[in-house]
Amino acid sequence: MFPNLSYFFHWLVGTNPDNGLSLVNTFGLFLAAGLFTASYLLQIELKRKEKEGIFSPEKVKMIKGTPITISEILTNALYGFIFGFKGVYIFQNIAKFKKNPAGSMFSLDGNWLAGILVAILFGFLIYRDKQKAKLDKPVVFMKDIYPSDRIGTITMIAGIAGIIGAKLFAVIENLPAFFNDPIGTFISGSGLAIYGGLIGGFIGVFIYLKGKNISTIHVMDAIAPAMIIGYGVGRIGCQLAGDGDWGIVATAMPEWWFLPDWLWSYDYPHNVNKEGIPIDGCTWAYCKKLAQKVYPTPLYEIVMTSIIGGFLWFMRKRVKIIGMLFFMYVFLNGLERFFIEKIRVNIKYEAFGITYTQAEFIAVILMIVGVIGMLYLRKNGKTAIPSA
Repeated sequence: MFPNLSYFFHWLVGTNPDNGLSLVNTFGLFLAAGLFTASYLLQIELKRKEKEGIFSPEKVKMIKGTPITISEILTNALYGFIFGFKGVYIFQNIAKFKKNPAGSMFSLDGNWLAGILVAILFGFLIYRDKQKAKLDKPVVFMKDIYPSDRIGTITMIAGIAGIIGAKLFAVIENLPAFFNDPIGTFISGSGLAIYGGLIGGFIGVFIYLKGKNISTIHVMDAIAPAMIIGYGVGRIGCQLAGDGDWGIVATAMPEWWFLPDWLWSYDYPHNVNKEGIPIDGCTWAYCKKLAQKVYPTPLYEIVMTSIIGGFLWFMRKRVKIIGMLFFMYVFLNGLERFFIEKIRVNIKYEAFGITYTQAEFIAVILMIVGVIGMLYLRKNGKTAIPSA
Protein backbone atom coordinates (compact mmCIF):
# COMPACT_ATOMS: atom_id res chain seq x y z
CA MET A 1 0.00 0.00 0.00
CA PHE A 2 1.02 3.59 -0.58
CA PRO A 3 -0.37 5.85 2.18
CA ASN A 4 1.55 8.68 0.53
CA LEU A 5 3.90 9.24 -2.39
CA SER A 6 7.03 8.43 -0.40
CA TYR A 7 5.89 4.79 -0.18
CA PHE A 8 5.14 4.70 -3.90
CA PHE A 9 8.65 5.88 -4.76
CA HIS A 10 10.11 3.41 -2.28
CA TRP A 11 8.32 0.66 -4.23
CA LEU A 12 9.28 2.19 -7.59
CA VAL A 13 12.94 3.12 -7.11
CA GLY A 14 13.85 2.01 -3.59
CA THR A 15 14.13 5.38 -1.84
CA ASN A 16 13.42 5.51 1.90
CA PRO A 17 9.78 6.32 2.74
CA ASP A 18 8.54 8.99 5.17
CA ASN A 19 10.48 11.76 3.43
CA GLY A 20 9.25 15.05 1.98
CA LEU A 21 7.03 13.21 -0.50
CA SER A 22 4.92 11.97 2.41
CA LEU A 23 3.17 15.36 2.33
CA VAL A 24 1.30 14.16 -0.75
CA ASN A 25 -1.47 11.83 0.46
CA THR A 26 -2.36 9.10 -2.04
CA PHE A 27 -6.08 9.18 -1.29
CA GLY A 28 -6.22 12.97 -1.63
CA LEU A 29 -4.24 12.82 -4.87
CA PHE A 30 -6.69 10.41 -6.49
CA LEU A 31 -9.66 12.25 -5.03
CA ALA A 32 -8.46 15.33 -6.92
CA ALA A 33 -7.73 13.20 -10.00
CA GLY A 34 -11.28 11.85 -9.90
CA LEU A 35 -12.73 15.34 -9.67
CA PHE A 36 -10.69 16.62 -12.59
CA THR A 37 -11.41 13.50 -14.66
CA ALA A 38 -15.12 14.13 -14.19
CA SER A 39 -14.57 17.80 -15.01
CA TYR A 40 -12.73 16.97 -18.24
CA LEU A 41 -15.37 14.51 -19.43
CA LEU A 42 -18.15 16.94 -18.54
CA GLN A 43 -16.48 19.65 -20.58
CA ILE A 44 -16.29 17.32 -23.59
CA GLU A 45 -20.00 16.58 -23.32
CA LEU A 46 -20.99 20.20 -22.81
CA LYS A 47 -19.04 21.25 -25.90
CA ARG A 48 -20.71 18.50 -27.93
CA LYS A 49 -24.14 19.66 -26.82
CA GLU A 50 -23.21 23.27 -27.56
CA LYS A 51 -22.30 22.33 -31.13
CA GLU A 52 -25.70 20.64 -31.45
CA GLY A 53 -27.38 23.90 -30.43
CA ILE A 54 -28.76 22.58 -27.15
CA PHE A 55 -27.18 25.39 -25.12
CA SER A 56 -27.39 29.06 -26.05
CA PRO A 57 -24.55 31.36 -24.99
CA GLU A 58 -24.95 34.06 -22.37
CA LYS A 59 -23.97 37.53 -23.54
CA VAL A 60 -21.56 38.88 -20.94
CA LYS A 61 -20.28 42.43 -20.87
CA MET A 62 -16.48 42.52 -20.68
CA ILE A 63 -14.20 45.48 -20.04
CA LYS A 64 -10.53 45.39 -21.02
CA GLY A 65 -7.84 47.76 -19.80
CA THR A 66 -9.43 49.10 -16.60
CA PRO A 67 -7.18 50.36 -13.81
CA ILE A 68 -6.75 48.15 -10.79
CA THR A 69 -9.03 48.55 -7.79
CA ILE A 70 -8.21 48.45 -4.10
CA SER A 71 -10.38 45.36 -3.65
CA GLU A 72 -8.37 43.45 -6.28
CA ILE A 73 -5.11 44.30 -4.53
CA LEU A 74 -6.49 43.36 -1.11
CA THR A 75 -8.00 40.10 -2.38
CA ASN A 76 -4.74 39.00 -3.99
CA ALA A 77 -2.80 40.10 -0.91
CA LEU A 78 -5.13 37.97 1.25
CA TYR A 79 -4.34 34.93 -0.89
CA GLY A 80 -0.67 35.70 -0.48
CA PHE A 81 -0.99 36.07 3.28
CA ILE A 82 -2.70 32.69 3.64
CA PHE A 83 -0.10 31.06 1.39
CA GLY A 84 2.81 32.52 3.33
CA PHE A 85 1.23 32.23 6.78
CA LYS A 86 0.38 28.54 6.47
CA GLY A 87 2.87 27.42 3.82
CA VAL A 88 6.01 28.49 5.63
CA TYR A 89 4.62 27.26 8.95
CA ILE A 90 3.96 23.81 7.48
CA PHE A 91 7.47 23.73 5.98
CA GLN A 92 8.90 24.57 9.40
CA ASN A 93 6.75 21.94 11.14
CA ILE A 94 6.74 19.03 8.69
CA ALA A 95 6.56 16.35 11.39
CA LYS A 96 3.54 17.97 13.06
CA PHE A 97 1.80 18.44 9.72
CA LYS A 98 2.30 14.80 8.70
CA LYS A 99 0.69 13.62 11.95
CA ASN A 100 -2.41 15.80 11.52
CA PRO A 101 -2.60 17.58 8.13
CA ALA A 102 -6.16 18.87 8.52
CA GLY A 103 -5.57 20.03 12.09
CA SER A 104 -2.45 21.96 11.03
CA MET A 105 -4.23 23.53 8.06
CA PHE A 106 -7.27 24.72 10.01
CA SER A 107 -5.46 25.81 13.17
CA LEU A 108 -4.58 29.46 13.87
CA ASP A 109 -0.88 28.59 13.99
CA GLY A 110 1.28 30.13 11.28
CA ASN A 111 4.23 32.34 10.39
CA TRP A 112 3.06 35.95 10.60
CA LEU A 113 6.18 37.48 9.07
CA ALA A 114 6.03 35.18 6.04
CA GLY A 115 2.32 35.88 5.68
CA ILE A 116 2.83 39.65 5.63
CA LEU A 117 5.80 39.50 3.22
CA VAL A 118 4.02 37.19 0.75
CA ALA A 119 0.87 39.32 1.00
CA ILE A 120 2.90 42.39 -0.02
CA LEU A 121 4.47 40.41 -2.87
CA PHE A 122 1.11 39.17 -4.21
CA GLY A 123 -0.39 42.64 -3.94
CA PHE A 124 2.53 44.15 -5.85
CA LEU A 125 2.44 41.49 -8.59
CA ILE A 126 -1.23 42.01 -9.42
CA TYR A 127 -0.74 45.80 -9.33
CA ARG A 128 2.17 45.51 -11.79
CA ASP A 129 0.28 43.18 -14.14
CA LYS A 130 -2.84 45.37 -14.17
CA GLN A 131 -0.76 48.48 -14.79
CA LYS A 132 0.82 46.84 -17.84
CA ALA A 133 -2.60 45.93 -19.22
CA LYS A 134 -4.22 49.30 -18.46
CA LEU A 135 -5.46 51.30 -21.44
CA ASP A 136 -5.98 55.05 -21.71
CA LYS A 137 -9.55 54.29 -22.72
CA PRO A 138 -10.92 50.91 -21.52
CA VAL A 139 -12.53 48.79 -24.23
CA VAL A 140 -16.06 47.48 -23.67
CA PHE A 141 -17.21 44.41 -25.61
CA MET A 142 -19.71 41.56 -25.40
CA LYS A 143 -18.56 37.97 -25.17
CA ASP A 144 -20.47 34.71 -25.64
CA ILE A 145 -20.10 32.51 -22.55
CA TYR A 146 -21.17 28.87 -22.89
CA PRO A 147 -21.61 26.37 -20.04
CA SER A 148 -18.31 24.71 -21.01
CA ASP A 149 -16.56 28.05 -20.36
CA ARG A 150 -17.71 27.81 -16.74
CA ILE A 151 -16.20 24.37 -16.14
CA GLY A 152 -13.59 25.76 -13.73
CA THR A 153 -16.26 27.32 -11.52
CA ILE A 154 -18.46 24.22 -11.75
CA THR A 155 -15.52 22.02 -10.71
CA MET A 156 -14.65 24.27 -7.77
CA ILE A 157 -18.25 24.34 -6.53
CA ALA A 158 -18.60 20.57 -6.94
CA GLY A 159 -15.36 20.03 -5.00
CA ILE A 160 -16.19 22.32 -2.09
CA ALA A 161 -19.86 21.30 -1.82
CA GLY A 162 -18.85 17.66 -2.24
CA ILE A 163 -16.36 17.75 0.64
CA ILE A 164 -18.90 19.48 2.88
CA GLY A 165 -21.57 16.93 1.95
CA ALA A 166 -19.19 14.00 2.47
CA LYS A 167 -18.22 15.31 5.88
CA LEU A 168 -21.82 15.94 6.95
CA PHE A 169 -22.89 12.42 5.99
CA ALA A 170 -19.86 10.97 7.79
CA VAL A 171 -20.76 12.97 10.91
CA ILE A 172 -24.36 11.71 10.76
CA GLU A 173 -23.05 8.16 10.46
CA ASN A 174 -20.99 8.50 13.66
CA LEU A 175 -22.75 11.07 15.86
CA PRO A 176 -21.12 9.97 19.17
CA ALA A 177 -17.65 10.88 17.87
CA PHE A 178 -18.97 14.23 16.66
CA PHE A 179 -20.57 15.09 20.00
CA ASN A 180 -17.34 14.19 21.82
CA ASP A 181 -15.27 16.52 19.63
CA PRO A 182 -17.44 18.56 17.20
CA ILE A 183 -14.74 20.84 15.77
CA GLY A 184 -12.01 18.22 15.67
CA THR A 185 -14.28 15.68 13.99
CA PHE A 186 -15.50 18.08 11.34
CA ILE A 187 -12.09 19.47 10.33
CA SER A 188 -10.23 16.17 10.51
CA GLY A 189 -8.95 14.77 7.24
CA SER A 190 -10.56 11.39 7.85
CA GLY A 191 -14.16 10.31 7.56
CA LEU A 192 -15.67 11.14 4.19
CA ALA A 193 -18.92 9.51 3.03
CA ILE A 194 -18.88 9.17 -0.75
CA TYR A 195 -22.64 9.46 -1.16
CA GLY A 196 -22.58 12.64 0.89
CA GLY A 197 -19.96 13.96 -1.50
CA LEU A 198 -22.01 13.11 -4.58
CA ILE A 199 -25.20 14.59 -3.14
CA GLY A 200 -23.46 17.69 -1.80
CA GLY A 201 -21.65 18.29 -5.08
CA PHE A 202 -24.87 17.80 -7.06
CA ILE A 203 -26.81 20.28 -4.92
CA GLY A 204 -24.05 22.88 -5.12
CA VAL A 205 -23.75 22.66 -8.91
CA PHE A 206 -27.54 22.52 -9.36
CA ILE A 207 -27.97 25.79 -7.45
CA TYR A 208 -25.19 27.43 -9.48
CA LEU A 209 -26.69 26.32 -12.81
CA LYS A 210 -30.14 27.60 -11.83
CA GLY A 211 -28.60 30.94 -10.90
CA LYS A 212 -27.03 31.17 -14.36
CA ASN A 213 -30.22 30.05 -16.14
CA ILE A 214 -28.42 27.05 -17.64
CA SER A 215 -30.61 24.05 -18.53
CA THR A 216 -30.01 21.75 -15.56
CA ILE A 217 -31.54 18.64 -17.14
CA HIS A 218 -29.17 18.80 -20.12
CA VAL A 219 -26.18 19.26 -17.80
CA MET A 220 -27.40 16.33 -15.69
CA ASP A 221 -27.31 14.13 -18.79
CA ALA A 222 -23.86 15.43 -19.65
CA ILE A 223 -22.48 14.80 -16.19
CA ALA A 224 -23.85 11.26 -15.76
CA PRO A 225 -20.96 9.29 -17.32
CA ALA A 226 -18.44 11.81 -15.96
CA MET A 227 -19.57 11.31 -12.35
CA ILE A 228 -19.38 7.52 -12.34
CA ILE A 229 -15.99 7.46 -14.09
CA GLY A 230 -14.60 10.13 -11.75
CA TYR A 231 -15.91 8.09 -8.81
CA GLY A 232 -14.00 5.07 -10.07
CA VAL A 233 -10.79 7.08 -10.33
CA GLY A 234 -11.26 8.20 -6.72
CA ARG A 235 -11.67 4.56 -5.67
CA ILE A 236 -8.17 3.86 -7.02
CA GLY A 237 -6.92 6.12 -4.22
CA CYS A 238 -8.96 4.14 -1.66
CA GLN A 239 -7.34 0.90 -2.81
CA LEU A 240 -3.78 2.20 -3.03
CA ALA A 241 -3.90 4.03 0.31
CA GLY A 242 -5.83 1.35 2.18
CA ASP A 243 -8.16 3.94 3.70
CA GLY A 244 -10.55 1.50 5.36
CA ASP A 245 -13.08 1.19 2.54
CA TRP A 246 -12.32 -2.50 2.27
CA GLY A 247 -14.60 -5.48 2.59
CA ILE A 248 -15.41 -7.98 5.28
CA VAL A 249 -13.11 -10.91 6.06
CA ALA A 250 -12.92 -13.00 2.89
CA THR A 251 -14.02 -16.59 2.73
CA ALA A 252 -11.63 -19.30 1.50
CA MET A 253 -10.68 -18.79 -2.13
CA PRO A 254 -12.62 -21.26 -4.32
CA GLU A 255 -10.81 -23.71 -6.56
CA TRP A 256 -12.29 -22.19 -9.70
CA TRP A 257 -10.69 -18.77 -9.01
CA PHE A 258 -8.17 -18.15 -11.80
CA LEU A 259 -7.28 -14.49 -11.16
CA PRO A 260 -4.44 -13.33 -8.85
CA ASP A 261 -5.03 -14.14 -5.17
CA TRP A 262 -4.99 -10.46 -4.14
CA LEU A 263 -8.11 -9.88 -6.23
CA TRP A 264 -9.98 -12.30 -3.95
CA SER A 265 -8.54 -11.26 -0.59
CA TYR A 266 -5.93 -8.77 0.61
CA ASP A 267 -4.38 -7.70 3.92
CA TYR A 268 -3.55 -4.07 3.00
CA PRO A 269 0.04 -3.77 4.28
CA HIS A 270 1.14 -0.23 5.23
CA ASN A 271 -2.48 0.97 5.11
CA VAL A 272 -2.99 4.65 5.85
CA ASN A 273 -5.36 3.91 8.75
CA LYS A 274 -2.61 1.98 10.58
CA GLU A 275 -5.08 -0.82 11.29
CA GLY A 276 -4.19 -4.42 12.03
CA ILE A 277 -1.07 -6.14 13.31
CA PRO A 278 2.59 -5.02 13.09
CA ILE A 279 4.58 -5.99 9.99
CA ASP A 280 7.71 -7.88 11.01
CA GLY A 281 10.90 -5.83 10.69
CA CYS A 282 9.11 -2.64 9.59
CA THR A 283 10.26 0.58 11.26
CA TRP A 284 8.44 3.12 9.11
CA ALA A 285 5.49 5.34 9.99
CA TYR A 286 2.97 2.93 8.46
CA CYS A 287 3.85 -0.59 9.55
CA LYS A 288 0.61 -2.50 9.95
CA LYS A 289 -1.42 -4.94 7.92
CA LEU A 290 -4.80 -6.51 8.56
CA ALA A 291 -4.76 -9.63 10.71
CA GLN A 292 -7.19 -11.34 8.34
CA LYS A 293 -7.44 -10.83 4.61
CA VAL A 294 -10.55 -9.03 3.38
CA TYR A 295 -12.34 -8.53 0.09
CA PRO A 296 -10.65 -5.64 -1.81
CA THR A 297 -13.97 -3.91 -2.47
CA PRO A 298 -12.43 -0.71 -3.91
CA LEU A 299 -11.02 -2.85 -6.72
CA TYR A 300 -14.43 -4.33 -7.40
CA GLU A 301 -15.94 -0.84 -7.52
CA ILE A 302 -13.24 0.34 -9.91
CA VAL A 303 -14.21 -2.48 -12.28
CA MET A 304 -17.96 -1.94 -11.90
CA THR A 305 -17.82 1.84 -12.28
CA SER A 306 -15.61 1.45 -15.35
CA ILE A 307 -18.20 -0.84 -16.93
CA ILE A 308 -21.08 1.49 -16.02
CA GLY A 309 -19.13 4.56 -17.11
CA GLY A 310 -18.22 2.95 -20.43
CA PHE A 311 -21.84 1.96 -20.99
CA LEU A 312 -23.16 5.47 -20.26
CA TRP A 313 -20.45 7.04 -22.43
CA PHE A 314 -21.46 4.71 -25.27
CA MET A 315 -25.15 5.55 -24.79
CA ARG A 316 -24.76 9.32 -24.44
CA LYS A 317 -25.29 9.95 -28.18
CA ARG A 318 -27.89 7.23 -28.59
CA VAL A 319 -30.35 8.08 -25.83
CA LYS A 320 -32.56 10.82 -27.24
CA ILE A 321 -34.99 11.44 -24.37
CA ILE A 322 -33.85 14.38 -22.24
CA GLY A 323 -32.93 13.30 -18.71
CA MET A 324 -33.02 9.57 -19.42
CA LEU A 325 -29.24 9.14 -19.30
CA PHE A 326 -29.10 10.78 -15.88
CA PHE A 327 -31.75 8.50 -14.41
CA MET A 328 -29.97 5.51 -15.92
CA TYR A 329 -26.88 6.67 -14.04
CA VAL A 330 -28.86 7.12 -10.80
CA PHE A 331 -30.23 3.57 -11.02
CA LEU A 332 -26.92 1.93 -11.95
CA ASN A 333 -25.05 3.88 -9.27
CA GLY A 334 -27.49 2.65 -6.62
CA LEU A 335 -27.39 -0.90 -7.96
CA GLU A 336 -23.59 -1.03 -7.87
CA ARG A 337 -23.36 0.35 -4.35
CA PHE A 338 -26.19 -1.81 -3.00
CA PHE A 339 -24.43 -5.03 -3.92
CA ILE A 340 -20.93 -3.89 -2.86
CA GLU A 341 -22.31 -3.04 0.59
CA LYS A 342 -23.10 -6.73 1.10
CA ILE A 343 -19.39 -7.50 1.47
CA ARG A 344 -18.08 -4.13 2.69
CA VAL A 345 -17.19 -3.00 6.21
CA ASN A 346 -19.50 -0.24 7.40
CA ILE A 347 -21.61 0.91 10.34
CA LYS A 348 -24.83 -1.10 10.56
CA TYR A 349 -28.31 0.13 11.47
CA GLU A 350 -31.48 -1.80 12.23
CA ALA A 351 -35.11 -0.89 11.72
CA PHE A 352 -38.22 -3.08 11.44
CA GLY A 353 -36.01 -6.15 11.77
CA ILE A 354 -33.87 -5.15 8.77
CA THR A 355 -30.12 -4.54 9.08
CA TYR A 356 -28.62 -2.05 6.65
CA THR A 357 -25.89 0.56 6.17
CA GLN A 358 -26.28 4.25 5.41
CA ALA A 359 -24.97 3.73 1.86
CA GLU A 360 -27.25 0.72 1.35
CA PHE A 361 -30.29 2.76 2.37
CA ILE A 362 -29.35 5.60 0.00
CA ALA A 363 -28.62 3.08 -2.77
CA VAL A 364 -32.16 1.70 -2.53
CA ILE A 365 -33.59 5.21 -2.75
CA LEU A 366 -31.41 5.92 -5.80
CA MET A 367 -32.59 2.75 -7.53
CA ILE A 368 -36.23 3.65 -6.87
CA VAL A 369 -35.72 7.22 -8.09
CA GLY A 370 -33.87 5.94 -11.15
CA VAL A 371 -36.64 3.50 -12.11
CA ILE A 372 -39.42 6.04 -11.52
CA GLY A 373 -37.53 8.67 -13.48
CA MET A 374 -36.91 6.36 -16.44
CA LEU A 375 -40.53 5.14 -16.53
CA TYR A 376 -41.87 8.69 -16.34
CA LEU A 377 -39.57 9.94 -19.10
CA ARG A 378 -40.32 6.94 -21.28
CA LYS A 379 -43.98 7.97 -21.23
CA ASN A 380 -43.76 11.76 -20.94
CA GLY A 381 -40.20 12.68 -21.85
CA LYS A 382 -39.13 14.97 -24.67
CA THR A 383 -36.38 14.47 -27.22
CA ALA A 384 -33.44 16.86 -27.28
CA ILE A 385 -34.07 20.12 -29.08
CA PRO A 386 -32.00 23.33 -29.11
CA SER A 387 -32.74 25.56 -26.14
CA ALA A 388 -34.21 29.00 -26.67
